[in-house]
Amino acid sequence: MTTLAHLDTPAALIDLRQMQANIDRMQARMNRLGVAFRPHVKTSKCTPVARAQQAAGAKGITVSTLKEANAFFADGFNDILYAVGMVPAKLPQALALRRQGCQLKIITDSEASSAAIVAFGREHGEVFEVWLEIDSDGHRSGLKPDEPALLTVARTLHHGGMRLGGVMTHAGSSYELNTPEALTAMAAQERAACVLAAERLRTAGLPCPVVSIGSTPTALAADRLVGVTEVRAGVYVFFDLVMHNIGVCTPSEIALSVLTTVIGHQADKGWAIVDAGWMAMSRDRGTQKQQQDFGYGQICDSAGQLLPGYTLSSANQEHGIVSGQGRPEADIATRFPVGTQLRILPNHACATGAQYPHYQALAPDGTLACWPRLHGW
Repeated sequence: MTTLAHLDTPAALIDLRQMQANIDRMQARMNRLGVAFRPHVKTSKCTPVARAQQAAGAKGITVSTLKEANAFFADGFNDILYAVGMVPAKLPQALALRRQGCQLKIITDSEASSAAIVAFGREHGEVFEVWLEIDSDGHRSGLKPDEPALLTVARTLHHGGMRLGGVMTHAGSSYELNTPEALTAMAAQERAACVLAAERLRTAGLPCPVVSIGSTPTALAADRLVGVTEVRAGVYVFFDLVMHNIGVCTPSEIALSVLTTVIGHQADKGWAIVDAGWMAMSRDRGTQKQQQDFGYGQICDSAGQLLPGYTLSSANQEHGIVSGQGRPEADIATRFPVGTQLRILPNHACATGAQYPHYQALAPDGTLACWPRLHGW
């Protein structure tokens, strides 16, 4: 039996007990709020993880690439939202998926894109299901819920023979918040914007069966979802240090870590050198602008117990530097001898996961399973 001690490092570990607790927590919340839940699988890009979410009660999945859509469809997932604005060059891929029987939904937030979808659909005799992306917080893409273009784009699709499936939004600016009050307010803003867009469409005689909102912070902060039909969230399945700083999880609830090995020391500097650099953790320094900067990650022992004060404070491509704030420099070699295994909690689970072709899934009994992870676009 392979154990942690026998793994080559660095390795991406999933704590299956904690992952399942995270899945159950989110699904139970959505059930209480009376909405369907469509997880965003871009965080894990891993079929066994998505199946665990589905088994808990999730309805459909969200993807960020058409390669993900192809892979998950091949693995038995049929109800798929491609939640990135559609461009003409990718319409043939979307068509191929739909022709195979995939219930693929695509999104748009512009007249140019909607016209291209209509033209391509008519040319190929395909009725695409299209959702309108709504800008609920000025963070990224989307149509403003109260702007005239919302109805213009919707009419282009509807009168052009496409299926207007609904509206969706993502309150990405929730990642910049860190108090319960601010998160609750953002969740309310996200809901109100998307519901307003849906109401405007319906008032104009246009169909809008789906009202889809979501981010991990707002999904966990929302106290009412009147008018919403489904919620999407992704990083909640693993959580990470950015989510901890936002206030929606504790470090002990983070299910993804990187297993690393101490390979040397610079005792005069108080450094332990490990074999996990930025290639293992990613370049993401998402906690740098938050109230607590964890460098490239929080250090835990090999069993996953937090070692307060110790972080991966610096990183080169294949080398990481572990140091302890306020710790005596001479203690580092004694505390972490060469060969010691440590775990590092990531700043951003999606980015760290993307560094690996597979995960090591760690069961509560200590057994390991190798779970493939999708790469590329």
